[in-house]
Amino acid sequence: MSITLQDLGRRYNREWIFRHIDYTFSLGKKYAVLGPNGSGKSTFLKVLAASLSPSEGQIVYQTKEGAATAVDAWFREVAVAAPYLELIEEFTLREMISFHFKFKPFLPSYDMERVLALLNLEKAVDKELRFFSSGMKQRVKLALACCSDSMLLLLDEPTNNLDVAGEQWYLDLVAQTSHDNRIVIVGSNQEKEYAFCEESINMLAYK
Repeated sequence: MSITLQDLGRRYNREWIFRHIDYTFSLGKKYAVLGPNGSGKSTFLKVLAASLSPSEGQIVYQTKEGAATAVDAWFREVAVAAPYLELIEEFTLREMISFHFKFKPFLPSYDMERVLALLNLEKAVDKELRFFSSGMKQRVKLALACCSDSMLLLLDEPTNNLDVAGEQWYLDLVAQTSHDNRIVIVGSNQEKEYAFCEESINMLAYK
């Protein structure tokens, strides 16, 4: 499986957020999308996830067998954790996990109990998410994305609202849930979030 960008660009009104990106993301590798705040990292990740359409160029999503995947079917292969994606705060933790994994299958060997153990929130399983701290909510977002059986994992500002212990928990989570059948892409301007990545793209190079 691969994701190939061909002269990719996106603009809002007359302002180009990025353009002329030619790049290929390959299965089993980890990538960092870098740049200061406002450089277009989140917009770029949304285009990769097919939640935004490119303004120019195209993206070719290719399966392991070499066949192209239609853009409107690509959402099945994507898991995302990002500040702009909210949890359903009226749900309990149990309800949120159950709801999420009706749409995305668990990674092999993962289930409700293992995700709860990973979060270390077994005692809060029937607590509504609106009563969780911001750090607890961020852990839930990350666990839902990382424990989904998806070909593409997008993590935007993954340590947002996490303390030092939470940052280490995030690194351990990515290490545990990464595998050869997944592409991991981290949008960040903090090296501690992406130090494990093998390649990087700097958005300032595509202005």
